Parts: sequence; C-alpha cells; structure tokens
Amino acid sequence: MPMGTPKKIKKKQTPEAQFHSSLTLCSKHKDLPAAISLYESAVSQNTRLNHHHFNTLLYLCSNSVADPSIKQLSLENGFRMFDHMLSIGILPNEATITAMARLAAAKGDGDYAFGLVKGMEKYKIFPRLRSYDPALFCFCEKLEAEKAYEVEEHMGMVGVSLEEPEIAALLKVSAETGNGERVYGYLHKLRNAGRCVSESTAKNIEDWFCGGAACEVGEVNWDSVRVKESVLRNGGGWHGQGWIGKGVWDVRRANVDLSSSQCSCCDERLVCVDLDCAETERFAQSVAALAMEREVKSNFSEFQDWLDKHAEYEAIVDGANIGLYQQNFADGGFSLTQLDAVVKELYNRSGGKWPLVVMHNRRFRGLVENPSHRKLFEEWMGKGILYATPSGSNDDWYWLYAAVKLKCLLVTNDEMRDHIFELLGSSFFLKWKERHQVRYTFAKGNLKLQMPPTYSSVIQESENGSWHVPVADESCQEPARTWLCITRQSVSKACGEVSQKLASSQNGGICDNHELRSCTSDSVASHNDKTTIVTGKRKERSPSPSHLNISPA
Repeated sequence: MPMGTPKKIKKKQTPEAQFHSSLTLCSKHKDLPAAISLYESAVSQNTRLNHHHFNTLLYLCSNSVADPSIKQLSLENGFRMFDHMLSIGILPNEATITAMARLAAAKGDGDYAFGLVKGMEKYKIFPRLRSYDPALFCFCEKLEAEKAYEVEEHMGMVGVSLEEPEIAALLKVSAETGNGERVYGYLHKLRNAGRCVSESTAKNIEDWFCGGAACEVGEVNWDSVRVKESVLRNGGGWHGQGWIGKGVWDVRRANVDLSSSQCSCCDERLVCVDLDCAETERFAQSVAALAMEREVKSNFSEFQDWLDKHAEYEAIVDGANIGLYQQNFADGGFSLTQLDAVVKELYNRSGGKWPLVVMHNRRFRGLVENPSHRKLFEEWMGKGILYATPSGSNDDWYWLYAAVKLKCLLVTNDEMRDHIFELLGSSFFLKWKERHQVRYTFAKGNLKLQMPPTYSSVIQESENGSWHVPVADESCQEPARTWLCITRQSVSKACGEVSQKLASSQNGGICDNHELRSCTSDSVASHNDKTTIVTGKRKERSPSPSHLNISPA
C-alpha cells in the first residue's frame, strides 16, 4: 500500500443488514432450520423485519413441506411468521399469499388456501395461476370435485387461464367422481390449451375411457347432420356436440402416417385443424385494425374493398420475400425468375387458378423499368395476379390480411417475428401460421414448396365420436409420435355401414382434391362419407388494380 494512503475502515453492518445477508445465504442453501433460528434471534433482538424478509422465510417454509423430516416444522413456523407479519402491519403481496396457500394445501386445508386467494381483493392484489394451484390441486386430490369447480369458476372471473396441469387434475377428479359431461368439457379445454399432452395426462385420459362410467355416457341416436355442420363451422377436427354412442371404448397406442394422415389402429384419417369461423373473423379484424393504425387509412380501405370484389384467390404470395431469396451475393438483386416459378407452380397445383402476388409499388416501379421484365408484368396484370401496395405502406399488412381474410395459403419464408406481428399476440397467430404458411426453397434453381402439414398434431374428435390424442415425447416429431386412439366399435361399425351406402349411391363420389388446398373450413374432408367440400366455380378474374398501369417505354 503506498505511503500516505489511509487504510479503509470497514463500515459496521446494522442488525437489519446482517440479518438480510444471513437470510439470503439460508435461502440460497435452502436451509430452513438455520433460517428459523435466525428469525428467532432477530425477533428477540427487536430487529426490524421488512416485507422481503417475511416473503423469503415463507418461501423457504412452503418449499420445505415436501421433505417429511421438516414438514411439520415448516407448517408450524410458516403460519406463525404470517401472523407476525400481519400483526406488525406489513401487508401481503401475491408471493406471500401463494406461499401461504401452499402451506395450507400441504396441511390438507384447501378451504383456507382458497380463502386466502379470494381475500386478495381486499389488498388490491391480482392473483396468478400459481396462486390458485394449491387450493385446486388439494381439492382434486381429496376428490372434492365441486370445490375444485368453484376454484375454476373464480379463476375465470378474474381472467386467469387454466393450463394443462390444472385441466388434467380437473379431468381426473371428474373421471373419478363419474362426471362424464365434465370430462368431455375438459378434453376440449386440453385441445384448446396446447398441442400434445404429457404422459401423465395421457394416463388420466386412458383411465377414464377404460373405466365403467365412460361406457355409459353418450347418445345412441345422435344428429349426424348437426355434428357434420359443427365440424365444418369449427374449422375441422372437433364438433363439441357431446359424447356419441354408448358402449365399451377401445383404447390403444398408435402412430399416424405422415402422407396419408391415417391412424395405424383404426384407419381413420386425421385432419388439418383450422381456426373456426369466429376466430378467423376476429383475427382478420385485428389485422385490419392494426394496419389502419399504421397505414394511410384510405389506402388500406381501398385494398379491403378491392379484395372483397376479388375473393377467389387460393394462395397469396409475398413477392419481395421470394424475389430476394438467396440474393445476398455480389451480383444479386431481385430474382423475378424465382417469383415467376412460384406463381406457375401454384397455378399448376391448383388446377388453373392464379395466385395473388403482393409487392410494394416502389419495387414494382423499379422492376418494370427493365424492358426484359415488362412483358411478364403486363401478363400478370392482365390476369389479376399482381397487387402493388401504395408508396409509404408496409406490404406485410397487405399480404397477411389477404391470406387471413380469404382463408387461403400464404407463400413466404418470413417467420413473422417482427414487432408488427408481435402485436397480434399468439392465440390465433401461431395456430393460423401452421395451417396456412407455405415455405419454399430453391436448390440449384429448382423450386420446392413445403406445404402445411396434412394433419394437425392436436387432440381431434371425429364425426363418429372417436378421439385421437397426441402424446408429447422427447422428439415431438411426426410420424414417430405416439397417439392415443380411442374408438367405440359399435359406433364405428354403424358409421362404416352408412359410408358404404353413400359411396355406392354416389358412384364412388370422390372429388378430385388438388394438392394445393388451404386448410380451411371450406376444404375440410368428411372421412365418413369420403366426400370433400370444394369451393364453387371460379369467377372471371379482373385485371390488376388500375394504379399498376405501365406507361409506354
């Protein structure tokens, strides 16, 4: 140390600071006995404790109840510390209530745990999913189904959504108490909550269908027309009309063929599940509303009006994304050859229906100045293939809105992770992308389109009442994924006889299903009667908008 430099004197810690640092170490090492001893010492010395100190202590207590050797110590001290906290005027927050609810549930007192959550309102605290879990799981484990349903109802009132563990627990308690209608409802909530179910949830589902109560639920004489209409209205893959048929269920583990979408056990074909009609309309409205906020309103309204009059497209093409694909080299630019290849491939796959290419007006003007491009653009405009978005606009809004509104395919490699897409949220967007986005590659100049999957890896309920449930595994990849195949032989046999009669009366009656078909409610196949609903005859295509006129060279 240089001469003349005074030695630094270490500042003495206050009792509160010493307590804080020691408690932090106890929390880090999950040492509850040491934390309790520290707390006792602090109380005896009248050390001032704050909100953070109590929450740390309660967190340690609630996390220690899983250890049988210190469970009782955790419970006794946890409740004592909570009472002390309230007595000195420190108000709880969400973390405090959640820790105490866990302690109450560990003691088997679900009512106390639920009461704590319901009482959060007086402290102006908003509960979270984890706040409800202790009471909900406690009631489910004790088979107190009605109390569990009450917790679920309270969650709905404050806007807290169930996730798979909570739904699985409610399904299990409903199954074990013989409430078939509740089980049916929770199967659909699982379908909405995610894609694949965990192995433990799959076991709960198997146990229900293999039990005696499941054999008794259902209608013998169901309205097949109403069921079919519901499937179409819902976007395919489920009808929501209740259990179909009666009798023993056949529950097996199966795989699904990637190309044919066929189940290896029952031969039923799974479908590509889309947004239902209401979801699609809400999604289109949200895209339009955001676009209106960020675009010149009159420009986007003009596009909406134009699209209403030209609603026959089955594919929308992100022109810039394709034209600039792999062009990041010295002589790279906009590849009109690539874009033309995509347009022609879509035309051939659709049986002679041209797609709509959306491109920014600035790029269009730049390209059309090249005489070698002029003829192709004139051809596209004459066939109504091109829409150029106005100057100053973001063409992303235009091609996304068109694809959503027309319920058709969107050809782009854009992963749509930009901030503008984040504004849409994930509830509809991710589901819609999977069903409608077509990706592409050019390998040595050869185009390859990656179409949407032939079926969706989500819980599916068929028109004949059977169920297919995808089970999560390490790879989560088709076709190796395991599915629960759940069928009723009596119903399948009846539906099979109807299918044979329909097939013979229709002279085979299988419509030609072109490879290019969007996964929409208008193209959902009914695999019972082997028919496919297709769109009507295409209207005459109007030329591209007048603002795309090409001036003479």
